[in-house]
Amino acid sequence: HVQLVESGGGSVQAGGSLRLSCAASGDAYSSTSTRVGWFRQAPGKEREGVAAIVNGRKYYYDPSVKDRLTISRDDAKNTVYLEMHSVKPEDTGMYYCAADPKGYWTRGPLAAGEYEYWGQGTQVTVS
Repeated sequence: HVQLVESGGGSVQAGGSLRLSCAASGDAYSSTSTRVGWFRQAPGKEREGVAAIVNGRKYYYDPSVKDRLTISRDDAKNTVYLEMHSVKPEDTGMYYCAADPKGYWTRGPLAAGEYEYWGQGTQVTVS
C-alpha cells in the first residue's frame, strides 16, 4: 500500500509561484521505482495529468504546462514536489498526487487511470 499526503496549496496572485509537496509512505513505495504523478481538476472539468516521474529519473509533462511547472523529488524525505511558476487563473483547481508501483502503462504516464493510489488533494486558487 502507498499513502500520499499533499500540502502547499493556497491562494496566489497571477504571475506568482507556488510549491506543492507530496509526502509518500507505505510498504509499496520506492522512490526509485514507484511512478508518481501530479494531477489537477478544475470545477466541472475532468482530472488531468500535468507531470510525472517514472523510475525516479524520467520526467513527463503535459505540453501546456511544461514551461511553467517542474516536478522533482527528495528521496531522503520520500517527497515529490510540483513547482508552479508564472501561475495563471486557469491553473486554479484541486491538485492531487498519485502513485503506482507498476513500471508500465497502456495510456501514458499522465493518464489518471494508470494510478492506483491517490492523495486527498490540495486546493490552488489563482486570482
